[in-house]
Amino acid sequence: MKHLTTLAALLVIGGGAVAEVTDSAENGFTTVHEVIVSAPRARVWQAAVDEIGKWWSNDHTVNGDAGRMSIASVPQGCFCETFGNGGGVVHMSVTFVNPGIILRLTGGLGPLGLMGVDGNMTWEFFDAEEGTRVKFTYAVGGYRPGGLNAIALPVDYVIGEALARMRAYVETGDPENAAID
Repeated sequence: MKHLTTLAALLVIGGGAVAEVTDSAENGFTTVHEVIVSAPRARVWQAAVDEIGKWWSNDHTVNGDAGRMSIASVPQGCFCETFGNGGGVVHMSVTFVNPGIILRLTGGLGPLGLMGVDGNMTWEFFDAEEGTRVKFTYAVGGYRPGGLNAIALPVDYVIGEALARMRAYVETGDPENAAID
């Protein structure tokens, strides 16, 4: 898996997207991303939650195959990755679900799971004139030698890339068409 600290500093995605580290300190940070997806909210929810293995990046998996990613969208459900040998990893746990409206995942995504941190990632879906406005907010807190503020921008990049890939998947069928500048 790529280490978050080797990624580019800040993501700027096209299409009127909002991307920002809204707060950053040694003990935590918050990152927020919003995009408009040109599709009805029910379709966007379905793709985001039920089809995550089709748009998540292989680069942000343990085994290099995003097709092994899934989300069980029920309380205490799993955002998990399975391995071919019967093993797997829990990336985050589902802690709140209002289908079609909000999904909240709790935990340290990717390498954050190896640190003394925890986080809440909230995915919100809103009707918009142009389709669906999707907002990902990830608040992370805890301890990391050197401070968590040092990894806020790389984590922000990964979250923004994921949202851009999801939008591209819904709109074009191909997450590789993501507009990431």
